[in-house]
Amino acid sequence: MAKPVPGNRIVLLETGDAYFPALEAAFAAAREEIHLETYIFSEDATGRRIAAALAQAARRGVAVRVLVDGFGARNLAAGLRAILEPAGVHVLVFRPERGLLLPLRRSRLRRMHRKLVVVDGRIGFCGGINIVDDRTDAPDGRPRLDFAVRVEGPVVAQMHDAARRLWHLVAWTRGGRRPGPRMQRCPLQPPQPGGVRAAFLLRDSFRRRREIEEAYLQAIRSASREIVIGNSYFLPGVRFRRALREAASRGVRVRLVLQGKREYFWVHYATRALYGSLVAAGIEIHEYIAAYFHAKVAVVDGCWATVGSSNIDPFSLLVAREANVAVEDETS
Repeated sequence: MAKPVPGNRIVLLETGDAYFPALEAAFAAAREEIHLETYIFSEDATGRRIAAALAQAARRGVAVRVLVDGFGARNLAAGLRAILEPAGVHVLVFRPERGLLLPLRRSRLRRMHRKLVVVDGRIGFCGGINIVDDRTDAPDGRPRLDFAVRVEGPVVAQMHDAARRLWHLVAWTRGGRRPGPRMQRCPLQPPQPGGVRAAFLLRDSFRRRREIEEAYLQAIRSASREIVIGNSYFLPGVRFRRALREAASRGVRVRLVLQGKREYFWVHYATRALYGSLVAAGIEIHEYIAAYFHAKVAVVDGCWATVGSSNIDPFSLLVAREANVAVEDETS
């Protein structure tokens, strides 16, 4: 499992209201390269706004690479490509969808669910926020609740390396085609910008298949006071449920904040089927109903926290490519 490294500065960003301006500011200041990975890149006002910021950077001579998922981003809409590609932005699609009539096979579930941005190898963003208007389907104007982090420091090198590896892998699977210049290794970092210990966690289909789940389990098993987990799609396996019940049995206050609005029928009711056994074990369950809930966050004992793209369900923990940042604060 990835080891936490000291010397990072971490800023929590809540909803697109904080996230998208932070992205735009980083893009405007970029000098060498921007790498963006996202599951969804919608052709809405937000998508066009971020595409325009990327295109503007590319026209300044910045190497801009965009990797989207073939299912989540529908291979990237033609309207967005018309903004990005003429400006010199290099676009790749992870597992392009060939049509919606193909049979549902496990291989089609191996999606790129990460939301990861690295600018000049010095600033990174990681979280659960897609490039999409987060007020979609919100008649009262309240944004979908989600989080990301802006990262500076040594852990950004790990984020950059993950982005570089996946970009080269996808280029190779496209028959060796590599749009734009080869993505280089992360440059040397400036003096340490902060005092936070952080780790970059991945879930992939190779060496790091269970890294995010194991990080959760380690934090839960070591908890002595409190566990708070906020997760939009919560359908944990046997080990995860057992760890939560064992924590509650030793006096740890365990609180789950889950999606209250029904978004996906089967996930909603499968999660609710677990409520009885969890509540019986002394675990509190709170449903967020003010708006759609898309967060993937947790805090344990006030000294360990994670923000990322990974839900606690079989799709995220066993199949999809995910990315989280975990933070340790020993002063709490």
